[in-house]
Amino acid sequence: MTPPTADELGLRLCHHCRLACDATAQHCPRCDTWLHRRKHNSIARAWALMMTALILYIPANVLPIMHTSSFTGDSDTTILGSVVTLWLDGAWDIALIIFIASVGVPVTKFLVLGLLLLTVGRGSERSRRDRTRLYRGLELIGYWSMLDVFVAGLLVALVQFGALGSIEPRIGILYFGLVVVLTMLATMSFDPRLIWDTEPHHE
Repeated sequence: MTPPTADELGLRLCHHCRLACDATAQHCPRCDTWLHRRKHNSIARAWALMMTALILYIPANVLPIMHTSSFTGDSDTTILGSVVTLWLDGAWDIALIIFIASVGVPVTKFLVLGLLLLTVGRGSERSRRDRTRLYRGLELIGYWSMLDVFVAGLLVALVQFGALGSIEPRIGILYFGLVVVLTMLATMSFDPRLIWDTEPHHE
């Protein structure tokens, strides 16, 4: 037997304090936040944020993220370049972490969020439970999105203590940080309850 929906129970969830409110109320009685049946302009905002992140992901990978100075010379390194360098130097564990955080996680988020937005926009009724699980997984991996930035910062800090060279951050890491923030905002903007609507709502 299918459990009743919030609409059938006459309830509406506050997105700020998570209080279950009466569906006829316009403001949350606890925090006075404006109540919506669904997140306002959820699909449009998620599309805009994701496409902006996708555009910025290009310079994030093309532009250097670190400048290395040592007795062998100076060099600029991109994200993938740093992965290759660390792998060849024997630091395969750090290389794997950076590759997963900088390539695996963002690409997965782009693909999953794009799939969710397309299927919801078409009003698809297929695999709703699976798509909901995909969104929960998307929320989960979002917490690890900044790992690459932290690793780069850690490398900079560690090398600065050495006497053989130095590492300085470059503009690419800024673009990558913007990609991380925008994809997280896009995920937060998407309303997973739209998956269970026959037709998408934008109220």
